[in-house]
Amino acid sequence: MGDWESTMIFGPEGEDWRVPVSELESRLQQLARALRVAALPGALIQHPVDLYYFAGGRQDGSLFVPAEGSEGDGPVFFVRRSLERAKYEAGGDNAPFQLEPFPRLREFADVLKARGALGAPGLQFGALPASFAQRFSSALSSLGECMDVTAIIHRLREVKSPWEQEQMAQGAEVQYRMFEAVSQLGSEGITELDLVAAAEAISRSEGFSGQVQMRRFPLQCNRGVIVSGRAGGVPSFFDSAVGGSGPHSLAGMGSGFNKIKPHEPVLADLVHVHRGYVVDMTRMFSLGSLSAEWHQRLDDMIAVKDTVVGVLDEGGSCSQAWIEGQALAHELGHEQHLMGMQPDQSKFLGHSVGLQLDESPVVAAGFDRSLPVGGTMAIEPKLVYANGSIGSEDTWIRDEQGMRPVTAGGAWPWLTEW
Repeated sequence: MGDWESTMIFGPEGEDWRVPVSELESRLQQLARALRVAALPGALIQHPVDLYYFAGGRQDGSLFVPAEGSEGDGPVFFVRRSLERAKYEAGGDNAPFQLEPFPRLREFADVLKARGALGAPGLQFGALPASFAQRFSSALSSLGECMDVTAIIHRLREVKSPWEQEQMAQGAEVQYRMFEAVSQLGSEGITELDLVAAAEAISRSEGFSGQVQMRRFPLQCNRGVIVSGRAGGVPSFFDSAVGGSGPHSLAGMGSGFNKIKPHEPVLADLVHVHRGYVVDMTRMFSLGSLSAEWHQRLDDMIAVKDTVVGVLDEGGSCSQAWIEGQALAHELGHEQHLMGMQPDQSKFLGHSVGLQLDESPVVAAGFDRSLPVGGTMAIEPKLVYANGSIGSEDTWIRDEQGMRPVTAGGAWPWLTEW
């Protein structure tokens, strides 16, 4: 293995944080089966997040997965850099696929033919830059037309395995301590950035890399959004209820230099990512008491949350959860302020989470299917006014018994007074 030491790659207590080989094997089998059902000969996995999901790491390369029942040599990971690390991340000698150096692109089609490929593999057109995907599509044209396998892959990732669920549960434990840090530091005159830095110090010390993976371009996300008073009413480019001022215009969302003042709502929307897996939670804080009006708004959003969770718990569709949640919010008088102020209102009440913050399905119009058993979703009804924002959020999982919270749920109060 060259001169570098694989023993230098470990978790905070020296743990082996690689994805278990059994997980990779199961995922590859599911993908191969889905490709057969879709009558596709195979797929090339190239997006970094999906390489981590199927290959155990995000080394630069292309993972070829043939459809179930195909003749040939099975999956192979063609790696540009680093081949040695890719082998280690995939389980070393127990890796569930072969690993080879990436060939010259003009020879790639012939290499796949020699491995038994009977047609052009599907590409992730919906997830990759167009120029990148087109370069591979052209190089493989002698095998036929490359179809889009993005939706197939995203659908497979909706259902979280017991191992994935455990990563999210461990992430929620770290996230709880992030909120504790905010609770301990809050005081008059401290800035939003001071508060979010305290939370993020906990997150970083437990292994978060510093980047929340997003699916939709051009969305980029700060993992910590703490907004106070009128800053909670500032809109942003980000498709979410709460924008925030941000520290400057290139980072034009989230926490800024605004200082905490008495009797103003302070919304803390904190994300932690544990071994790649996102957990998302929002709670309210205030320096001293909030007005009865703000308390009523928070109670109303908790009622909307309960409505959404109830629909999903019974196996109702995500679109039905949106219809009923939105209807209740409108009935309670919040039509102009639900998930933002006009014209910048977001049209959802929950988003699935996993390796990315914005996975599917979504509690929104058009998602006419239920959250699958094993699906994980952040449910976050919020209200935005010019003088502040308020709401709730927890990450939930649907299991065989129904919906249950992954994050703190009722273990952390909806509103904490400093």
